[in-house]
Amino acid sequence: QNPKTYAIVKQLLAEGNAAELQKYFGSRMEFGTAGLRAAMGAGISHMNDLTIIQTTQGFCRYLEKNFSDLKKRGIVIGFDARAHLSSGGSSKRFARLAANTFISQGVPVYLFSDIIPTPFVPYTVTHLKLCAGIMVTASHNPKQDNGYKVYWENGAQIISPHDKGIAQAIEENQEPWPQAWDDKLIDSSPLLHDPYAMVNKEYFKDIQKQCFYRNINKETNLKFVHTSVHGVGHKFVQLAFKAFDLSPPFAVPEQKDPDPDFPTVKYPNPEEGKGVLTLSFALAEKDGARIILANDPDADRLAVAEKQESGEWKVFSGNELGALLGWWIFTCWKNNSRDTRAIKDVYMLSSTVSSKILRAIALKEGFHFEETLTGFKWMGNRAKQLMDQGKAVLFAFEEAIGYMCCPAVLDKDGVSAAVITAEMASFLATRNLSLSQQLKAVYDEYGFHITKASYFICHDPKVIQQLFDNLRNFDGKNTYPKSCGRFKVSGIRDLTTGYDSSQPDQKAILPTSKSSQMITFTFANGGVATMRTSGTEPKIKYYSELCAPPGNSDVEQLKKELDELVNALEKHFFQPEKNKLQRKTE
Repeated sequence: QNPKTYAIVKQLLAEGNAAELQKYFGSRMEFGTAGLRAAMGAGISHMNDLTIIQTTQGFCRYLEKNFSDLKKRGIVIGFDARAHLSSGGSSKRFARLAANTFISQGVPVYLFSDIIPTPFVPYTVTHLKLCAGIMVTASHNPKQDNGYKVYWENGAQIISPHDKGIAQAIEENQEPWPQAWDDKLIDSSPLLHDPYAMVNKEYFKDIQKQCFYRNINKETNLKFVHTSVHGVGHKFVQLAFKAFDLSPPFAVPEQKDPDPDFPTVKYPNPEEGKGVLTLSFALAEKDGARIILANDPDADRLAVAEKQESGEWKVFSGNELGALLGWWIFTCWKNNSRDTRAIKDVYMLSSTVSSKILRAIALKEGFHFEETLTGFKWMGNRAKQLMDQGKAVLFAFEEAIGYMCCPAVLDKDGVSAAVITAEMASFLATRNLSLSQQLKAVYDEYGFHITKASYFICHDPKVIQQLFDNLRNFDGKNTYPKSCGRFKVSGIRDLTTGYDSSQPDQKAILPTSKSSQMITFTFANGGVATMRTSGTEPKIKYYSELCAPPGNSDVEQLKKELDELVNALEKHFFQPEKNKLQRKTE
């Protein structure tokens, strides 16, 4: 019943354009643990009014089956600022249609009345003890995309088998229910609640538990620039600074207001490095700011840059900021802990493709470190399990610039991470230290961890399958590579098949998934490299790290060794020319 998508399909029919129609209707979007992520447009392969209604009907039926008190507790729905003129789709419209679906079944819905950062949804699930949460966002994807992200009652993103159960329920509930299209009905429903004001108060109260140096914050001369990259972050980072008694950061004027066209950037992803930060650098130079904080459009990630003595800007990698925040949050816990729990009950987590710097800190300081599979769904769920056992989970991070600094949100949160980074920088400034100098001090104390990650783009699933099949049958059937160029392979873990050469029974400890590709190679020189497919983008990613024990300070030699390892990995394992892979372009 959406006139715009209807017109698109009619036009294609009139033209007899079978190829395009096949693209639109050939296969339904797959609902996975990350929910949905696809371009907005017509047909069952895209995000549109109909596919949102069908998805929500399935999700509603699945929740009814799992929660006898769903009609008492209800769910929360949030949305970002994405919109797509040609198909009439927008995050707000999709959120309202989803709310209408639940309300039509007598389920209370806490629908945010305005755009919010993604972490506000898991926060609200936990805070109001709801059954589930939905966030309509495509995070940092290109502008034509949208997504539908789902949280369970524990406040973490769903993990298997919920994704399969929901996907099955979607298949069984495809015909729109009687009033599915009429979202105006929700406005007069007593089941509709707006949590916006309450969460804006309570969230900022909760993150203040991570504020330890209010007096320093009030006095600091350090200046910050913040960009929300045309997304939702501006207002909330300003409020977070206020909650910590920091002067507000300078906002990049061209990027501070939400704009679904993302006009000043090629990709709205601060992970892509300096290109996204061009306007931030210019504003920082103008206003004399030394530190830039950049959120992605749904404000669940954070990139940080700092002006060096040389006048150059250093953009910290996700692993470097993870090292700094891990050091900072542990130090604050140690110095200010009213927490009577002994250090043996303290935990930090990171994903298996992230730097192992937290492991090195944990070994030396005596707390626990655990690694999980890639993605915050795993860290959020594990953190909740540990917290339910009375443990303190201080921090979790992934190299894709995602940080969980505050136990009130069991997911990555770019708002709390931004203000905690600002407090850390302000504290270090009183010791005449920059973030870069402190990072070096962390590495000096716990051992250098040099990392390098990148990706290749590949739109052909057959080529990707072939590439990984080759690695599993490298020197004949069922044999993995014994070397990569001059680098000898000393261990292999394949989380697609469940093989791990380092375990006595050769079975991997971490959960395995046949639907995604992931192989980790350990090398005799102490290097580790993981190759994996992305769940949300047509990419084959790799992550590599060399760890040195404390005291080995020849950083340049370590970097050179890692560069050579990565070159060998690309040449022998990816074979980009043969497989026609497209390199990441800066």
